[in-house]
Amino acid sequence: MEKTWDFFSSPKNLQEITPDYMGFNITSDLGDGKMYPGQIITYTVSPLLNIPIKWMTEITHVEDHKYFIDEQRFGPYSLWHHQHWFEEVDGGVMMKDIVHYALPLGPIGRMMKGIFIGKQLEDIFNYRVEAVEKLFNQ
Repeated sequence: MEKTWDFFSSPKNLQEITPDYMGFNITSDLGDGKMYPGQIITYTVSPLLNIPIKWMTEITHVEDHKYFIDEQRFGPYSLWHHQHWFEEVDGGVMMKDIVHYALPLGPIGRMMKGIFIGKQLEDIFNYRVEAVEKLFNQ
């Protein structure tokens, strides 16, 4: 658990488990510290046609070795609430992500979710599963 929490509680490690095609780049100065409630993190992402989009999230809750929550303050979603849960289990750590999100633009946003965005988010989280397994099962 300690190794897992150390990795995930450092926002700078997010880039390591994000697919390259997302063009993910942290733009805020994170230093070497751990996340904390109220921390603002800014990034650019380029999920479509390599067009950069600015994104700002806030770490709203942190309970060491249990969970943390990030929420979008500015970015591509009209709502982004992402819970990261950690539980020690036999042989390792079980991690669970719970994401609530909504897209802007009403019916157009719902159509984009069905055609593109939902699949892309699924692909990103599948990539993260593989990346985490490689990092921690060496």
